[in-house]
Amino acid sequence: MKRLIVAAGGGGDAVAAAMLHAALYGDEDHAVILTYAWDRLLIDPVPGPRRPADFTGLERLTPSTWAVPAQARPVAPADSTLPRLAAELSHTFALLDPYRGAEGLTHQLEELVHRLEPESIDLLDVGGDILARGDEPTLKSPLGDALSLAACCQVNAPVRLLVAGPGLDGELLPEDLADTLGHVVHTFTPRDVEAINSVMEWHPSEATGLLTAAARGVRGTCEIRDAGLPVPLTDDSPTVHEVDLDDALSRNQLARAIMATAHLDEVEAYSREICGYSEIDYERNKALWLKEQQPAKLDPAAIWAQLDQFESEARARGVTHTTFRRITEALNLHGSQRNDLRQLLISSRPEQYDAPLWRIQTQPE
Repeated sequence: MKRLIVAAGGGGDAVAAAMLHAALYGDEDHAVILTYAWDRLLIDPVPGPRRPADFTGLERLTPSTWAVPAQARPVAPADSTLPRLAAELSHTFALLDPYRGAEGLTHQLEELVHRLEPESIDLLDVGGDILARGDEPTLKSPLGDALSLAACCQVNAPVRLLVAGPGLDGELLPEDLADTLGHVVHTFTPRDVEAINSVMEWHPSEATGLLTAAARGVRGTCEIRDAGLPVPLTDDSPTVHEVDLDDALSRNQLARAIMATAHLDEVEAYSREICGYSEIDYERNKALWLKEQQPAKLDPAAIWAQLDQFESEARARGVTHTTFRRITEALNLHGSQRNDLRQLLISSRPEQYDAPLWRIQTQPE
């Protein structure tokens, strides 16, 4: 294993790490991708990230780090996309354990560096919220990125910070990042996306979905999340920028504050103090609400009527594309129905599928 890639926020960052490896390092030895097991509630109904004890069938890499092979299984009621990623991609996915704070993550990194002696260590963030100060009104998920940044700044090895798809997570505007982004390391192309084609047919990550669509040449404005955030898809969207690690740390107030933390509870407390909230609190509250929401059987006739209304309103907002997560929530469907809805829409209107996004019709049929 020549390369170690840290997926800063987990989730889609881990998928983008596989695409980054294919683009920058080609067909050389497989990478170790170090990531959180932290999926959206539509995948994992348990709030917050998973720890090693939440899985069976893990494989030990170092005394404090476990790999998630294809045969691993999350302990119910938890769920995780990582075993399926391990089954479809040839890399080793290893668990970041945020429950031991930044000190624990730093220790994990040091052990892996000692064992692997990698030629490079990349810290990858899709969207760029790892560069947030902490007070931005659009910031929604700073915790995981801040922990990864705090740990990577303390490990005794050179780490390169890379931001892919500036602004694609809808948390920071591209212009807010312009003064921090360094030179362009790579611009993703359709060929780069081939490495993760099969994954993006089912993985729920919106930011990495937008990144792959942009790499395929999709341009316009895409609405994401339950709030319908508009995200522009431009020629800058498929770019990967290098960012000075120390500059990122000096900008990220939460990362600086948590560097000596030894437990996730401490990290959450700092997040509430600096950012005004903990995203895990949001997940706890939403999980309680979702428990009361029972999925009803999909009614295609009702769905088409609702979708046409949604598309009409989206066109009026200047929207050209959206995600299947956004459609699921806009139509008030249960998150578990996202995949069934996606299959229904693609099979009926394949011309509107700009993989992995849904294209809004320019004019109603």
